Amino acid sequence: MQYLQKIFLSFILFSSIAFSQTYTITSTALPGKAFPKIDAERKAKFRVYFPDAKSVTLDGGDGMKSIKSLVSKDKDGFWNISTTPLEIGFHYYWLNVDGKRVNDPNTQLYFGYGQPTSGIEVPSGEDFFMEKNVKHGEIVDDSLNSNITQGKRNFKVYLPPNYGSEKLPVLYLYHGTGEDITGWEKQGFIRQILDNLFAEKKAKEMIVVMDYGVALNPEEEKMADDYPRTVLSSKNLNKNLTQELIPYIEKKYKTTDKKAIAGLSRGSYQAMLIGASHPEMFSAIGVFSPVIYEGTESDPFKELPIGNLLKSKKKPYFFIGIGEKEEARFFEFNKTLNDFFSQNKYSYTLYSSAGTYHEWLTWRRSLYQFAQKIFK
Repeated sequence: MQYLQKIFLSFILFSSIAFSQTYTITSTALPGKAFPKIDAERKAKFRVYFPDAKSVTLDGGDGMKSIKSLVSKDKDGFWNISTTPLEIGFHYYWLNVDGKRVNDPNTQLYFGYGQPTSGIEVPSGEDFFMEKNVKHGEIVDDSLNSNITQGKRNFKVYLPPNYGSEKLPVLYLYHGTGEDITGWEKQGFIRQILDNLFAEKKAKEMIVVMDYGVALNPEEEKMADDYPRTVLSSKNLNKNLTQELIPYIEKKYKTTDKKAIAGLSRGSYQAMLIGASHPEMFSAIGVFSPVIYEGTESDPFKELPIGNLLKSKKKPYFFIGIGEKEEARFFEFNKTLNDFFSQNKYSYTLYSSAGTYHEWLTWRRSLYQFAQKIFK
């Protein structure tokens, strides 16, 4: 009897998948590919060719963990995967083929989880990060040779549509763990977000420097990849930014002396560490999905000089953004910051992203909100 009940429940769960409405090819599919595709209820279909595989399953990042899927193999060697409704936003995903992680050959690849990874965009109904008929800025590749990390450091620079007509303030922006300087451009749609904001006069035009979030010399690179290494890298990043990168940017590009700093996840810790170490240098600090490393119950800011903000003359604007569906640990970090600022009567802004996880839609929305508040 229990077996029959399970069969019936499985039928109910997936019958709507099989008989769903028309599917549309996702925006992350490669040109000419018919999959992945998704319907209006956010149910997705994947079709991949692994003729010799014994098992193929769907897996992915935070927003994919609760998804259930129905998998079948046809006589031509294609595996067909149908899912329950996906969460809104951009999700990293991959396939487990006989226990081995494999990317979907039908999609574009994005650098995430420390390697090129498949991605799928599930429409949220928003257009603030969409390409529109407005003036477009550009993103250029740049680099410098660092004495601190003893090597070349690559970074990207967003220049707004009217760059060159006047000097502009600069936002220094960091990505998260397992990502690189392509994240804000490719997954984050930073150019589209800022182009649209500037066209609508919702934000002041700015230059954005998307720096690489790891700063270790060759010997330090050999250290175990743990929290102490991350803290050391962040402290090196502080030196690199203030002693090397900022002077380079201010010499090469048309900038004012106004600066802000922000980052997502690990990058939020780096933005706080650097911003709090130099509160007179930065007029705003943005933390998207905040992280605090090496704190203790008695000293939550052991490796983070956040108290400097209280003593500063300029009192930098502080912004915190977090997704409503993020893991509990991120809300704990968030609460630690909220309690600190509230108890010390330091003004700050808290933004909650509806229905999103520790993923790019949270961070796009946070940037959209943050960019409107700075350099006013």
